[in-house]
Amino acid sequence: MKKFRYETVAGIFVLIGLICVGYMTVRLGRVKLFAHDSYPLYARFNSVSGLRAGNPVEMLGIQIGEVTGFSLDQEKQVVIAELKIKEGIKVYGDAIASIKTSGLIGDRYISLDAGGSGPILNPGGVIIQTESPPDLSDLIGKYAFGDIGKDGKEKK
Repeated sequence: MKKFRYETVAGIFVLIGLICVGYMTVRLGRVKLFAHDSYPLYARFNSVSGLRAGNPVEMLGIQIGEVTGFSLDQEKQVVIAELKIKEGIKVYGDAIASIKTSGLIGDRYISLDAGGSGPILNPGGVIIQTESPPDLSDLIGKYAFGDIGKDGKEKK
């Protein structure tokens, strides 16, 4: 009888441990089970260099979502970035999506200017007004080889 009691207590501790590991995996892995607290939007960019799935989407300095993936529209020669935006955040039809860098050599993120006129974008809506990131190597090359003047403007 004593052996059965020890096995039961050990089994309960193992079960509690597995539940804790499962809970931490879900919490730390940002896995959402049965949750629909976001909606998809899409943005068309000429270039998404340095941007990766999982990078944040910010509005007014606050993270409101993340980049979930990319696809190529070969007909229009643009990259379509899929964004997951938190439920309750309103993005209007005249919104502007810009790819920015946090810090001097930090990660890229998408900064949204939500707009204010026009219709509110429904889930699956497309942000057409976008700004691609500047290519730093091109800028350095232009400056190094004299294509940019002392006033910071490109020579014609």
